[in-house]
Amino acid sequence: MTAVVWFRRDLRLADNPAWSAATHDNDDLVALFVVEPRLWSAAGPLRRSLLRAHLVSLDGRLAAGGGRLLVRHGDATSIVPAVVRAEGADAVYVNEDHTPWSRRRDTAVAAAVPVERFAGVSLHAPGEIMTGAGGPPRVFTPYYKRWVDIPWGPWPEAAAVRIGSDPGEPLPEEAPPPMAGGEDAARSRLAEFLDRIDRYPEERDRPDLASTSRLSADLHFGTLDARRVRLEAGAATSGRAAFVRQLCWRDFYLQILHHFPESIDRELRSEYAAVEWRDDDEGFAAWTAGTTGYPIVDAGMRQLTQEGFIHNRVRMIVASFLVKDLLIDWRRGERWFRRHLIDGDVAQNVGNWQWVAGTGTDAAPYFRVFNPVTQSKKFDPEGRYIRRHVPELASVAPRDIHAPWEAAPLDLAAAGVTLGDTYPFPIVDHAFARQRALDTYGMARE
Repeated sequence: MTAVVWFRRDLRLADNPAWSAATHDNDDLVALFVVEPRLWSAAGPLRRSLLRAHLVSLDGRLAAGGGRLLVRHGDATSIVPAVVRAEGADAVYVNEDHTPWSRRRDTAVAAAVPVERFAGVSLHAPGEIMTGAGGPPRVFTPYYKRWVDIPWGPWPEAAAVRIGSDPGEPLPEEAPPPMAGGEDAARSRLAEFLDRIDRYPEERDRPDLASTSRLSADLHFGTLDARRVRLEAGAATSGRAAFVRQLCWRDFYLQILHHFPESIDRELRSEYAAVEWRDDDEGFAAWTAGTTGYPIVDAGMRQLTQEGFIHNRVRMIVASFLVKDLLIDWRRGERWFRRHLIDGDVAQNVGNWQWVAGTGTDAAPYFRVFNPVTQSKKFDPEGRYIRRHVPELASVAPRDIHAPWEAAPLDLAAAGVTLGDTYPFPIVDHAFARQRALDTYGMARE
């Protein structure tokens, strides 16, 4: 028998349930990746370059087994059935994705050819955990309590099988990737993090330290399997348990998007659908460019465009600034993040933006507003993160770097900073903006 294994967000051979099942069920396999124009054009250059690096690595692993990755460009709803017919295949094997667009695409493919589906993107698939009333969970803590106790294990190992040797069409050329591609490199990044995982609870909110796993892009592209990560992390220490809890958040938001696909662009909490967002293109442009005059916000937004990554604590700070200080629609920020992040995962991105906006599953009230100066002093106390990404403030003293407009003019001059020239004044007063946000949200609830 012959089958097509359609790779998407699972760019690995190890710990891949669709690949493993296909190798055991068939004699011949065709490994297929479709470069879909909609997804390719929606991604920023850093994510595209990383995807290309992962595909090159996957092709190399297949070549070691005598095959190649068959690459096709175009609409998967027509390309996948065409490949199935051309190869005389009996079925397509896939690991399910759960974005609304992906589900519509996969439904169209399944209407044309037989499809075998597997849960290779999440640790526990949407629908595996439901409330006592039989509905989808909307609150994290009870979901986590059930998630952490569900039996699970690693996926079966793949068997030896013949692999098609047609490489298909060339991949688009891209700039060098922001990190090494492929599952071997991803496993190395996991091993490096596990060496320092016990510091995770105390340091995870410090953007100035190498404190987080930086595995989000590997989980997004599937060069690491969530089950493998949880297995190797374990729960023997508080640091390991705290990290595993973050893996649960990933599954939680995935099932939220699966059960509530409208949440991709609509408030889960409908009482906030009437919030009157400001049409502030100038403010949005300053936010995206990292020129708001708030150093921690500017550092985060510059890190995003330079690295395709932002530290998680800073993601919350910059998102709160856009939504609460500038009162700009969370959907604009979510789309900007989704384009530029190398871990631009739709479910996680939408879930986190709705959390910050107070419109999602979180039970916290809408009046949670991050103070960027307080957050900066607490989590980047010496200003090292700011200096790394806002070099024009590199010589400013730690006491002044979080709010340079409050510094003595002579001290700023000695540091080579001229507000309004070398670095901007704040584009909004936080105290004023906070009250404006509270009033606006309050009126939406009336």
